[in-house]
Amino acid sequence: MTPIPIHDPDDPRVADYRQIRERDLTGRRGLFVAEGAVVLNVLASPQSRCRAVSALIAEQRIETLRPVLERLAAPVYAAGQGVMDAVAGFPIHRGILALGEKPAEPDLADLLTAAPGDGLVVAVCGVGNHDNMGGIFRNAAAFGAHAVLLDAHCCDPLYRKAIRVSVGAALRTPFVTGLDPLAMLDGLEAAGFSLLALSPSGEQSLSEVRPGGRAALILGAEGPGLSPAVMARCRTVAIPMAGGFDSLNVAATSAVALHQMRFG
Repeated sequence: MTPIPIHDPDDPRVADYRQIRERDLTGRRGLFVAEGAVVLNVLASPQSRCRAVSALIAEQRIETLRPVLERLAAPVYAAGQGVMDAVAGFPIHRGILALGEKPAEPDLADLLTAAPGDGLVVAVCGVGNHDNMGGIFRNAAAFGAHAVLLDAHCCDPLYRKAIRVSVGAALRTPFVTGLDPLAMLDGLEAAGFSLLALSPSGEQSLSEVRPGGRAALILGAEGPGLSPAVMARCRTVAIPMAGGFDSLNVAATSAVALHQMRFG
């Protein structure tokens, strides 16, 4: 791995790194930006579902990151901190950016059919907050979920902040996006998954859930929650709260529920 020096922020070789915050909103032709050492390590690992395109690294970080960068198998650009900041459009304190290619999404039926007999799937409706999305992916990976399914109103799990909050789990966990919520439930039921919807109005306590068989955790956005049509198709459960509270945020909810579904 021989770093390629970049001295000019307008160098066309780093064009896809320019003005990261604005480009996060408009997209990068099927590419995404990963940030930080933890995420870079996942991108370079055999578990990553995403191909690395390049990396842009602050000069002072190159030697400590060399083993990871050699596994990346992609061009590595080295820049002074000032050049990096000018390219990104704001101070990049970590000094570590990488460009990756979004993976092809699997067919929903094939993905669900391939799940193990005790497979867990997380199905998400209407979650548009990138911190929550990253937290959901992190928790899904931590508790061995087979996949994450996202309806058409969810945000992009490969948005830079979502990837960072997920500590790279979004790069290694299979997912399908843009689904219709009811069609998503149809696919899960056809593959033999029981449907468990989390809601403050759930009819049972989460503590009554026991592990076993294929199961899907259905999560909605904070505030509106899941639609009545989705709730009507599922076993609905609630997490008991102390007086004055009726719910956790959706990422925290996913952690509590997945732990119960996995370990009881």
